[in-house]
Amino acid sequence: MKFSSFSKQLVKLKNLPLPGEASHYKMEPEVRKQLREKGNVAKEKAKKAAVMALFYPKSDETHFLLMLRKEYKGVHSKQIGFPGGKVEKGDGNLLETAKRETFEEVGIPPDSIEMVRPLSEVYIPPSNFLVQPFLGLYPKVRPFVIDPFEVEALVEVKLIDFLNDANLMEQRLSTSYAHDILVPAFELNGYVVWGATAMMLSEIKDLLERVL
Repeated sequence: MKFSSFSKQLVKLKNLPLPGEASHYKMEPEVRKQLREKGNVAKEKAKKAAVMALFYPKSDETHFLLMLRKEYKGVHSKQIGFPGGKVEKGDGNLLETAKRETFEEVGIPPDSIEMVRPLSEVYIPPSNFLVQPFLGLYPKVRPFVIDPFEVEALVEVKLIDFLNDANLMEQRLSTSYAHDILVPAFELNGYVVWGATAMMLSEIKDLLERVL
C-alpha cells in the first residue's frame, strides 16, 4: 500500500477500542500460556519499558521497522524486536522513553515521529518487564543510524507482507529459559518473529485490518 494512502487511513485507529489480550493470545508462546493459566504471570513489580512500532515510506510503499538485537548475556539476545527499551530517570513518560530509545538505537529524531496512539501493554515474564508499545508514523525518512553495540541489523518489513496470513507460522525452538517450546510466529524477511513482539504485532494487525 502507498504510504500516502496508509497514513490517511491510520487516523481512523485513534478512536477504535484496543483488542488487547484477544489479539495477544493468538501469538502467545505455549510456555507463557501455561504460566498465565497457573496464575504465575505477576505484573505488579515489573520493570517498565516502551517500544515504538514505526511505519514509514520506502519507495513510496509502506514499511515498518524491526531490528535484530546483538548477542549479549540476556534473555532477548539475538531476537527480533521493535526499537525501544527500559525507562530511565530522565524520561518524563513512557512515550519519551520510546522516542529516546528509538533515537539511540536507530537514529530517528524524536520530533520526526508523528504519534498515532499507544497500544496495549505486554508483560514479559522472563525479563520481568511490562512493555508499553506506541504506534507512530515517520513520514520524512532520513537514513537510519544504528547503534552498533545494540543493533545487529535492521529489518524493514513491507506492510503487504505483514498482513499476508501466509506469513503466520508455528515453530519449535529453545531459548535461554525454555527448551523445545512451541511458538506461534510471523515469518518476516526470513526472520522468525515471536514472543512479546509477535503479540504486539498481532494487535497491530487486527487494528489495521479494521481500517485498511
